[in-house]
Amino acid sequence: MNEVLLRNLTPSVLAILVRRGADFAAAEDAVQDALVEAVRVWPADPPRDPKGWLVTVAWRRFLDTVRADAARRRREDLVNEEPAPGPAPAADNTLRLYFLCAHPSLTPSSAVALTLRAVGGLTTRQIARAYLVPEATMAQRISRAKRTVSGLRFDQPGDVATVLRVLYLVFNEGYSGDVDLAAEAIRLTRQLAAVIDHPEVAGLLALMLLHHARRAARTAPDGSLVPLAEQDRGRWDTASIAEGVAILQAALARDRLGEFQAQAAIAALHADAPTAEETDWVQIVEWYDELAHLTDSPIVRLNRAVAVGEADGPRAGLAALAALDASLPRHTAVAAYLHERDGDLATAARLYAEAAQKAPNLAERDHLTRQAARLNARR
Repeated sequence: MNEVLLRNLTPSVLAILVRRGADFAAAEDAVQDALVEAVRVWPADPPRDPKGWLVTVAWRRFLDTVRADAARRRREDLVNEEPAPGPAPAADNTLRLYFLCAHPSLTPSSAVALTLRAVGGLTTRQIARAYLVPEATMAQRISRAKRTVSGLRFDQPGDVATVLRVLYLVFNEGYSGDVDLAAEAIRLTRQLAAVIDHPEVAGLLALMLLHHARRAARTAPDGSLVPLAEQDRGRWDTASIAEGVAILQAALARDRLGEFQAQAAIAALHADAPTAEETDWVQIVEWYDELAHLTDSPIVRLNRAVAVGEADGPRAGLAALAALDASLPRHTAVAAYLHERDGDLATAARLYAEAAQKAPNLAERDHLTRQAARLNARR
């Protein structure tokens, strides 16, 4: 395999797709898929025209993505912008597709990635960001998953845990990313809760409702992000909060704690506080300890460092942060916040500016840039 040839051809193939009408991000994703396919196919069957082969495969991948996005948008048009509380509507085929993509022949991580790509409508880049891996790594993982299930009969549904993980990641992308999928994730989780009596299904639904309840207060009229502590709590959806808390309490009463219930408990403590100053940070740290024990996730430990900084002071938070990998997403932003709380404005301003350069989306980058400018103006 001539990797130099692939690298040299990539810009021209990308340019051709853009000229044909593909937007740049979608074209990049399609070309990445074509490159992965080339790595698999070319050693045994090299094409006569490598550039033409890549253009053809990439264009087909782009068209597949467009069709998948169109199908997803049609599904989203069938639901209200804000998910209403109450029983789930009659099930459609979408939830079944989630289970079928979670095929027993796939590892859980591959099943999640394939479902997000094929049914959830997320790009390879968005999935890679959710998994904290390079885009090329995720492209290879999805490609392997496709090869694994090609030719198999999709009559063996996957397990509930994998489907829950997919729904959770779809919701997160809709809640904080560039694609609005949160309402669809809630709709499908309601359907799942209506047919499967499991505390973690209930925990995920409660978590989604509690986070979604803050949606209206998360952005200012100009589209800028509003941090949790500064949000107008009068704009929170109290009906969704009440429903989420009730679902969570019923799940916790069954004494089968899982990660989604623990996350929902943290969200409920935030929702229960009349003001940011009245937040029960000590109890939130305890729930993060439970969550870290359940998941051993570095992101959980990063969020725990923030909670420790609120409960025990910023220096305690910085000490907890020091034990974590500095390359973690949002690590620099957390360090900036804790240094500001500790009164070191110069360090905080520098770190906010660094964090802005690493931000995963425009809204977050603008927010961090404003934080840096605010502190620089005070010095």
